Amino acid sequence: MLDIAAELHRWCEEGRDFAVATVVAVGGSAPRQPGAALAVDTEGAAIGSVSGGCVEGAVYDLCQQALQTGATVRESFGYSDEDAFAVGLTCGGVIDILVTPVRVGDPARTVCATALAAAARGRAAALARITRGPDALLGRTLLVHPDGTHEGTLGGAPAQDAPVQDVPARGTAGLDRTVAGVARAMLDSGRTGTVAVGADGSLCGESLELLVESSVPPPRMIVFGAIDFAAALVRVGKFLGYHVTVCDARPVFATAGRFPEADEVVVDWPHRYLDATEVDARTVLCVLTHDAKFDIPLLQRALRLPVAYVGAMGSRRTHLDRLGRLRDVGVSELELARLRSPIGLDLGARTPEETALSIAAEIVANRRGGSGVPLTGAHTPIHHDGEPLAGQGRFDSVA
Repeated sequence: MLDIAAELHRWCEEGRDFAVATVVAVGGSAPRQPGAALAVDTEGAAIGSVSGGCVEGAVYDLCQQALQTGATVRESFGYSDEDAFAVGLTCGGVIDILVTPVRVGDPARTVCATALAAAARGRAAALARITRGPDALLGRTLLVHPDGTHEGTLGGAPAQDAPVQDVPARGTAGLDRTVAGVARAMLDSGRTGTVAVGADGSLCGESLELLVESSVPPPRMIVFGAIDFAAALVRVGKFLGYHVTVCDARPVFATAGRFPEADEVVVDWPHRYLDATEVDARTVLCVLTHDAKFDIPLLQRALRLPVAYVGAMGSRRTHLDRLGRLRDVGVSELELARLRSPIGLDLGARTPEETALSIAAEIVANRRGGSGVPLTGAHTPIHHDGEPLAGQGRFDSVA
């Protein structure tokens, strides 16, 4: 749901009723990951996607039915050998969809609207929804903030027509606390995925399955070196959804006019800026200066930070000289093994744009767990389970 937060927030502001179909589980070569969503309002307008086109029509119909009945349902779509005309995924995978009505007056609407507003404004928030369990609990929602506070509840009294199988009253607070703790941990790392917990909040049970969606500010790409290759990399970084900063110690080159698409342009010594700025496990650092007086103090620090990627431009001769200099200042072999240099994948790139594509390809392969080899003739999965920007994965327990 949070992947289309901006549009859904607008629908909430306009007072529209709508239903949201969210991918909650995948198997095989599925085109979209948990958290991908399609929403339909009462006028029939649709936004988002759950399959890239394979089952959109059937899911659209399910959303319209949910708006009429007010019921939350879970459906599975996969390839069927028995019925060639069945609705399914042509890629051979399987996806499970949770369809939830979000109507004015529904208890969950306020919680969803708050989560959508936070995500639309770039603030961190996690939304946990019960995706498998008793019918009375299906779709129950908990919003978790970065400080661990939460809104809504996953328990409560069952509806009058769905008695007995709800979470016992004594377990409601425990369930909310447990899920809030797990969701906060996932939010810290920007992960989206499924969680299995006991109905009383214990981590050893599997009575309930939840999808936790994390919405976090865009990850950072910091490009050091205000050169023409940097201008092309800024454009690609923005396309990939990064918040892009260009840093260079030379004020004549580090100007907003030269990098109009950058979110910020900083005039400072690269290592000094890196010491002062905030980075996290999703940050990528691209060192394009290939000048030892900038590179060495910068990389000495960068290779010791818990960031996602550190790459440095330069020829193979420059790379060997750089490794020697880094060893001289105390960088360990384990730290040096993190350095992607020469930066990028071997695409035969020549122009700044081709080089930027090469660098971006390596960043994506590193993030997703890709090999970088051509898919033609390869016997590797097309869709890997590596961590994407917003993170997707499964947490069945928490240490």
